[in-house]
Amino acid sequence: MTAGHQCYHCKQWVEKGEAHDCWTTTEAALTADLSEELRDAWERLRETAAEFGEQRIYASHHSIMFARKACYFFVRPKKKFLELCMFLDRPIQSPHVRRVERPSRTKVANVIRITHRDEVEAPLTDWLREAYEQSELLGAKPPANRSSATRRGGSLDPPEKAASKKAKSKKAQSSPRKTKRPTPTKRAKRN
Repeated sequence: MTAGHQCYHCKQWVEKGEAHDCWTTTEAALTADLSEELRDAWERLRETAAEFGEQRIYASHHSIMFARKACYFFVRPKKKFLELCMFLDRPIQSPHVRRVERPSRTKVANVIRITHRDEVEAPLTDWLREAYEQSELLGAKPPANRSSATRRGGSLDPPEKAASKKAKSKKAQSSPRKTKRPTPTKRAKRN
């Protein structure tokens, strides 16, 4: 019997002592099994995105990521289509969009399936450019705003009004509370 194990993630057999890292992948590995039509669509999509400007294009697990400071879209190559997920500040109202998700307060993920090279043209390329341009803003942490202040116990009121409210609440806390104690007759009725 040979010593080794089957990798939980990729199901590949790994001999004892053999180095194995299935998390490390490449663009070539993810696109190797694509049909000719899907490969053409992938190449056109990659070329189009690369023309937008400076960015990182890298493989991560089952996806190929396109990022400036933050990822603005990624592609998951599947057997029959390319699943493209682009991040904008709004949902796209179009029959091209298969699904819309909101992964954060600022980002909206629009999921599109691509099956042919001819699909990589306007309006898809316009949305990709918009995602590229917005990625700096969407990837940045939002400034502290009123809603985060209220979650920390702050106030939506102007500072003067908030200060007077704090003073009133402190005064209320310092005054002794009057509590009603049950009278002896009420106690007797309970027992």
